[in-house]
Amino acid sequence: MKAAASASPARLVSPRFKYEVAARPGGQAIKACFGCGVCTAGCPVAEVDAAYNPRRIIRMVLLGLEEDVLTSDLIWLCTVCFTCYARCPQDVRFTDVMGVLRELAVERGYVHPSFPARLKAMDDLAQQLRLGAARSLARDKAAAGPPDPGDLKRLIAEAGDKT
Repeated sequence: MKAAASASPARLVSPRFKYEVAARPGGQAIKACFGCGVCTAGCPVAEVDAAYNPRRIIRMVLLGLEEDVLTSDLIWLCTVCFTCYARCPQDVRFTDVMGVLRELAVERGYVHPSFPARLKAMDDLAQQLRLGAARSLARDKAAAGPPDPGDLKRLIAEAGDKT
């Protein structure tokens, strides 16, 4: 697999690709995207990986860059956090679209059929770890009592020193 590249005239274009995606459960609203970028602006993956851009992925689907999209590592980076899903003014449901793209990548032989199951197992484990950490933090906060305003001032000062 490879990272997605920008569109160029030499690329093979599949005009039916957006219709194939839209015909599948989860992909129905992809053609409603008008490229506002709210999905990318709120995406935690885009914050840590500049190559990951949900708006660009949707645009590539709409332009028919089927092979570029389905061979890209980027379609596997979505953490399924639903931030884009909740913020999209067109209700494109990008998280569901990513599921469709992943299914198509498997069906067309771009990745091994076992890869999505292995990825889901890792995602499930990561979610369990996050839940455990959040519960532990909540217990620690409850045991510690209300926060000390002096601690807050100290944390703010430390954060200012790091910028």
